[in-house]
Amino acid sequence: MGEGRSTRDIDGTAGQEHTEVRLTYRPEPADTLAGLRVRERIKRTGLVLRWVFLTLWVGHWLFSTVRHGAADVVSTVLFVFVVLVLWGYPRIQAAHVQRLVGWQGEYRVSVSPAGITCANDHSTLFQQWVFFQGYRETAGHFVLLSRDPNIMCLDVLPKRGAHDAGDLDRLRALLDEHTNRV
Repeated sequence: MGEGRSTRDIDGTAGQEHTEVRLTYRPEPADTLAGLRVRERIKRTGLVLRWVFLTLWVGHWLFSTVRHGAADVVSTVLFVFVVLVLWGYPRIQAAHVQRLVGWQGEYRVSVSPAGITCANDHSTLFQQWVFFQGYRETAGHFVLLSRDPNIMCLDVLPKRGAHDAGDLDRLRALLDEHTNRV
């Protein structure tokens, strides 16, 4: 199959043309961070728990400050630490994922009516469309979400991996045809 060219079904069904779209890219931490943000917005549980935890810490810090008449150094340091951890946690996760996938080299992704094939220098993975509950498009990525309740698997397809603008339109059409926008 040629890059971005139409192919007919294997069974020879005339009139039904599908397009395979190929992407080539090196994973970056920003790709993973975009996927984690989409996952967080879809699930909402982590987002709610982070805000509840932060609210409890703000309450604790305010209560301690009012009770003592001045800001307690230990409470203030712990409060700043908690804020930094809550802000930095997705970035830490993205850096960790980058360490796992970054050494594998260039990724070559093929999106077709059969599913998504992702190959790199060390492995090849094929996922049928039934694996995904849907996708969300961001400014720079297409994020596909697995069907399991905790969305443990994300496929992040960076738009920068497309060879031309027409590839992005064909990719969007394939995703719309085989999955739902979430």
